[in-house]
This record gives sequence, C-alpha cells and structure tokens, in this order.
Amino acid sequence: MPELPEVETVRRGLEPSMTGSVITRADVNRPDLRWPFPDKMAERLTGAGVMQLRRRSKYILADLDTGETLLVHLGMSGRMTVSGDPLGQFVHEHPALIKHDHVVLHMENGARVTFNDPRRFGAMDLLETATADTHPLLAKIGPEPFGNDFNESHLIDAFANKNSPVKSALLDQSVVAGLGNIYVCEALFRAGINPTTKAKDLAPERIASLVPIVREILLDAIEAGGSSLKDFRQAGGELGYFQHKFKVYGREGELCVAPNCNALITRISQSGRSTFSCPNCQR
Repeated sequence: MPELPEVETVRRGLEPSMTGSVITRADVNRPDLRWPFPDKMAERLTGAGVMQLRRRSKYILADLDTGETLLVHLGMSGRMTVSGDPLGQFVHEHPALIKHDHVVLHMENGARVTFNDPRRFGAMDLLETATADTHPLLAKIGPEPFGNDFNESHLIDAFANKNSPVKSALLDQSVVAGLGNIYVCEALFRAGINPTTKAKDLAPERIASLVPIVREILLDAIEAGGSSLKDFRQAGGELGYFQHKFKVYGREGELCVAPNCNALITRISQSGRSTFSCPNCQR
C-alpha cells in the first residue's frame, strides 16, 4: 500500500494540472470502491474549481471552491494519472480509457485525471472543507513528520507508556502520520534500533534520534519518486526508484550494506507484517 512518499509524489504530479483549474466534467463509472461514493458525486464535482491540493497522512485532499474537499485514498492498487497536460509536464496525449478507470476528471485546462483501481481497495469521498479534519478517517491522525508538532518531545512522550515494539509504535498513525512498513524498517536500520525493542524501553536520546532520521528517509524517498514494488506509479505513469536504495526492506538473506558488517538481513513477522533488520547493526 502506498505510504507517505508515494502519496506525496502523486500529489505533486497532479498539482500542476489540477490546482487553479476547474473540473468541467466528472465521469463516475461505478457506484463504489472500498465503500460507496457519496451521493451525486459526479454532479458535485462538475464545475468545481480546485483551490489547492494537499496531503494528510496517506490521503490526497483537493479543496474545492464549492466548500467541499475531495478525499482520495489510493488503497493497494489505485493510481491517479494525468494525460494531455497543457503545461507540458507529461508527453502523452489522452489514452483510450481502460478497464478499472473508475473515476475520470476532465479539467478546464485540457488535462485529464484518471483514477484506476483494479482491486477497488481505494476510496473517494466528499467532505465539508471547514470540518474536514474531524472526518472519521482524519480525526485521529497524529502530526505530519515534516511539521513542527513532530519533534523529539512529542515522540518521547508518545513512547513513554507504549508497551508495543518500536516498529509497531511508529506505524501507529496517531503517533506520526503517513509512515508504513517500508520506511519504518529503513528508519530503524538507519537509527540502529532493533525493531522488537519495546518503545517505552528506549532511552530518550535514541527516541529523539528517530525524528530527523524519519524525515531524511521520507525526503530521500520523495526525491526518488517513491517506491514501486507492485502497482505504484507516479502521476505521469513513471515508476518510483527508491526501492533500489533499500538497505534492509525486502533483502532477507542478503549481506548488510553497512561497512565492516558481515551479518545477513533477517525477516520476522510483526502484527502480520514482515520486518527486515540487521541483527548486528540494530540493537
């Protein structure tokens, strides 16, 4: 499932074609994805101007001049792609629509934004912009990792009474927004922290060290266009490339890349997810 870097990469790719433009027509080709679309979604989107495109955790939010916000979650296989961009960011023209092109937004500037989702685990909803932060999907999300509220004191306090492993604690969206399995594994490797260590047992200075490391990992991944393991594509259809920079994720049985370390990367299961780490570097 796309994590923060993939979602942010898609948002940045959509922004030139959507922000400041009007949705002249919205085609909704089925009644639902993960859950039913809101009533009259096509009619409510048609004619709406996109004021800004933002991200909250793993959600893309398009604030409209109608007072509503379009919420988008890519799910496991969802893609939002742009064609016919008049700004010249993408070279291809509008391709023929294909199976699983469930929602198509025709923009006033000539661009076309298509949401394709074969597995239909993605989601779209329309929220009142003024109260969007209180929506059940958004209300309990913690601070954004690039925001001022995600700091050493916050993380130390959040871990103080957490009996769960640090890996699980970082995946808790109420602790920090947008982190997923890939980037938590990579961050813990860079910090030299064993993923099975209980969050409350970590020394404050080790917890504090995670704040800049998490930011660095996410920024590196965004610069690489995210990670393409199965279904993820950027808004122009390109692959992400951060998977070529993985230090531990997906590298079970391979040599650790740290200098003078001859240990093999191991994989364990935590809460039904694979955790990759180096038994020598991470203590």
